[in-house]
Amino acid sequence: MSEKIKVLIVDDHPLFRQGLRQVVEADSRFDLVAEAGDGETALRSIQDKSPDVAVLDVDLPRLSGLEVARALQGKGLPTRVIILTMYKEEEIFNRALDFGVMGFVLKENAVEDILNSVVAVAAGKHYLSSTISGYLLRRLGRAEELAMKKPGLNDLTKAERRILKLIAEKKTSREIAMELSISQRTVDAHRAHISAKLDLHGNHSLLQFALENRTAV
Repeated sequence: MSEKIKVLIVDDHPLFRQGLRQVVEADSRFDLVAEAGDGETALRSIQDKSPDVAVLDVDLPRLSGLEVARALQGKGLPTRVIILTMYKEEEIFNRALDFGVMGFVLKENAVEDILNSVVAVAAGKHYLSSTISGYLLRRLGRAEELAMKKPGLNDLTKAERRILKLIAEKKTSREIAMELSISQRTVDAHRAHISAKLDLHGNHSLLQFALENRTAV
């Protein structure tokens, strides 16, 4: 018998959380290791319990679901994240993908959609509710178009891509250094390498490029 998928459920609505918990516990594929009602507790539970998949409501007290996902990305923790949301805004979807979220599920859908997303994400696959699948196609299209205009994007290292995304969030070199626990000099060196690879010149050209293409980088 294959090993069960360890799951964490996080939602600040007790009735919704209870209903989802009952469904997860009744399914032999899953092992519910913890549940939480706010983002700070969720982050601690992930660090303590190491679930395979964390199912997070996007709107949570203390830390939002996206802030938890971003913290996990920054810490390099292996737990994969699914975001539950009532919102269909494409901007939220793009931010979620920027923070490494692998599942994006609308709360209006059946619970079966959530369970399917857990199985898919645990297997390393992305999962989107069908009604928002077009967001991913548009994002991929923008990325492909940008890669044709700036072929140097394909030469960026993982660290350089991470810094480029933070620049797109209007983070200063000092703020990026603090978030990534590296020196400001290292950040500035990365910025210079990124600019060279993308053939960007001028004091603000990298920031302008990052802001204009934030959903494609």
